[in-house]
Parts: sequence; C-alpha cells; structure tokens
Amino acid sequence: MPTSIITTEDLMEFKMELLEEIQKLLERESGNVSKKWLKSTEVMEMLKISAGTLNNFRANGTLPFSKIGGIIYYDSATIQKVLANNLVKNN
Repeated sequence: MPTSIITTEDLMEFKMELLEEIQKLLERESGNVSKKWLKSTEVMEMLKISAGTLNNFRANGTLPFSKIGGIIYYDSATIQKVLANNLVKNN
C-alpha cells in the first residue's frame, strides 16, 4: 500500500470543504435561508402565504420591511421573532 504525505495546506483545504458542506446541511435542515434580508417571494414561500396576505402583513404592521427602489426586503430574524411572539398554545 503506497504512502502519501498530507500537508498542512491539504488539511486546510479539507477543513474548508468540510465546513462548506456542514453549512449547506444546516441550511437545508433548518428550513431557513441564512440570508439576513429576504425578498417578498422568499417570504411568501417560507411562510406559505399569498402576495395579498403578505401585503396585509405589511399594511397592518405585522411584518416590518425596508424598501429600496421598488424592492421590498424583510429581516429574517424579525420574521422569526414575529412567529415566536404569535405562538398559540392549546390547553
């Protein structure tokens, strides 16, 4: 069986590849995108809501947003907080 020499550079490259794979798995498992800001289509897909419902959430202040040009952005952390704050517990 031939012997191969592993360098520090090889180990660093392996480490980076491994970390990237772990990050991808975590993103897939959590169901969240690790992006800070989400566009309307991403929020609708994430919450499984229509454009009209998302518009109502903006209009009544349920979901705060930022608008740059014609694009509306939502903070993913804020969406998580809104979901947690509106958690319904059945007795």
